Amino acid sequence: MMLLAVNQVWADDTAGQYFGYFRAGVGANSEHVGGQACFGLPGVPKYRFGNECDTYGEFGYAKELARSANGTSFVATVMSNYYAADSVGNGKNWGLTQMMVEAKNLDFMHGGTVWVGKRYYNRPDVHVIDTQMVGMDGVGAGIDGIPVGPGKFSYAFMRDDNLDPGSTTVVTGSSSATRHQFLYHDVPVNVNGFVNFDATIITANSMLPNATGGYSLSIAHKQAQIFGGDNTLWLQYGAGAGAQKPGQVGRILAGSATTQARIADQLIWRLNSNFTGSLNFIYQRNQQPGGSTTWTSIGTRPTYSLADNVKLVLDIGHDRLTQQVGRAMELTKISFGPVLSAGRGFWDRPELRAIVTYAKWNQAAQAASAPGSTLSSTGVFGTATRGISFDTQVEVWF
Repeated sequence: MMLLAVNQVWADDTAGQYFGYFRAGVGANSEHVGGQACFGLPGVPKYRFGNECDTYGEFGYAKELARSANGTSFVATVMSNYYAADSVGNGKNWGLTQMMVEAKNLDFMHGGTVWVGKRYYNRPDVHVIDTQMVGMDGVGAGIDGIPVGPGKFSYAFMRDDNLDPGSTTVVTGSSSATRHQFLYHDVPVNVNGFVNFDATIITANSMLPNATGGYSLSIAHKQAQIFGGDNTLWLQYGAGAGAQKPGQVGRILAGSATTQARIADQLIWRLNSNFTGSLNFIYQRNQQPGGSTTWTSIGTRPTYSLADNVKLVLDIGHDRLTQQVGRAMELTKISFGPVLSAGRGFWDRPELRAIVTYAKWNQAAQAASAPGSTLSSTGVFGTATRGISFDTQVEVWF
């Protein structure tokens, strides 16, 4: 105990840091049947402003447990989340999404970090469609932020185990596999611009018959100080079990003929103190032995501040989904409404919103939608291929 006292300084009892996110709201539709209607093509993300019928929250706490005399800090993080598919928000839909300890500012790693546990990890997104371009979340261990050359290197070892308990029976769509995550970030390439390289190698569980691995690659260029904001461009490719969101495990029975290629761009602008917004574009092509699908999406969300705490927000998004057989599915969504906000910036929250949404889709989208869903012929709008919804919503992160 005396030796420990010499080399370690225990953290005091001061409070740690609470952090989180939540959104909740309530709405109606122009048919006066049920609640808010939300519009999206089957199998792809949807534009979220005025178009979120769910209730979702993340609630976390981080606490420094100990600090060594040399400045190394040991920090524990726990976080739970809650999801309900409707606006009621009751039930037991809770999960534990983070539970880890980090050893930060390690001398022998030149200020790098070692971590072990379950965590969110490396998850940049296109905000207006709530879609992560990379997502390395999971249970594992890793080293993070080690200076190597012009950038910083990180590595994570993660496992996904979802076999039937006590059995080697394959779960349909099983992602039971090992992930090796390699990151080389913050590499300067031009004035105010840098590149992030991400690679994931997936090794399938050898106990599963016919299981194969895969890989995914992502290159992102982020340009700061452009139009008062920043722009991020992603180029991505995955094969086999890596033919989905880079960093995650898809179907380990997919085989190397299953691939996904994607290019995406997100611009956040601030032309003056009142006029901010976003512009995004995504092109994604999925190939598998049974055929191919191509998803193209373009959208914008300009915001104009009338006062310090009052904005007008317009959100426009268009999605097109083509398959090897049949007509292309198309959907256009337009949302508009006043917002009470903590500030004039695009990212300022909380926001209290009142929104009206108009959407129009084609018959191909109607035919492909699940029975009873908004776009289907048995949904709230029947055989019509257009609809209107209204909602109020709060969104906040802290």
